[in-house]
Amino acid sequence: MTTHKVAIITGASQGIGAGLVSGYRSRDWAVVASARTIKPSEEPDLLTVAADFADPAAAGRIVGAALERFGRVDTLVNNAGVFISKPFTDYTAADYAKVVGVNLTGFFWLTQRAIDEMAARYGGHVVNVSTTLAEVADSRTPAVLTALTKGGLAAATRSLAIEYAACGIRVNAVSTGTIQPPVHLAGRLDGLGERLPPLGRVGQVSDVVDGVLFLEYASYITGEILHIDGGQIAGHLGPLG
Repeated sequence: MTTHKVAIITGASQGIGAGLVSGYRSRDWAVVASARTIKPSEEPDLLTVAADFADPAAAGRIVGAALERFGRVDTLVNNAGVFISKPFTDYTAADYAKVVGVNLTGFFWLTQRAIDEMAARYGGHVVNVSTTLAEVADSRTPAVLTALTKGGLAAATRSLAIEYAACGIRVNAVSTGTIQPPVHLAGRLDGLGERLPPLGRVGQVSDVVDGVLFLEYASYITGEILHIDGGQIAGHLGPLG
């Protein structure tokens, strides 16, 4: 059991997920960090759970581990996601199953299990991590499976915010533009040129963490899709990555 608030963060082994783990811990939260593969932790305020989010049984394991270790769940950040860019007619059944399995199925079962726990305690927060690729189409980056799944996530965010407001549960989302990848993947940003957003740079992991933590402490905000994209949506630019 803990007197700290507890956040479950998925896709937590690297990038935005790892940044969110550090961000919540810096605010004195206990964290349950989950990813398909993730290193064990000996830290008292950090529990790691290896899980395949496409497996419906993973939801019970993750929330169950949080309750067993910390006794509560205050926030769920659905950060795990899969992106496959192909022309629409080139997608395979395996591509479809992989993207939908993580982006929608994993979100659905884990959020259902977490909200059930939050409602029993009256109060909680869910943050879904989406992308501007679901909102601003560009033939240079075909991404219909992302539009299908992350667009559905945005709709579910608004629906759940209304359904569970009376239970003291807030549901929000962040929609990210191009975020600086790890060093070994940095080459994929070469040649962006005029496709940079109005602020003239790609985003950093810290930009996303700041946005999620803003929503965490903005107690009168629910059903919001916060765009962290350097003005991409406002400027009607095409996708950046």
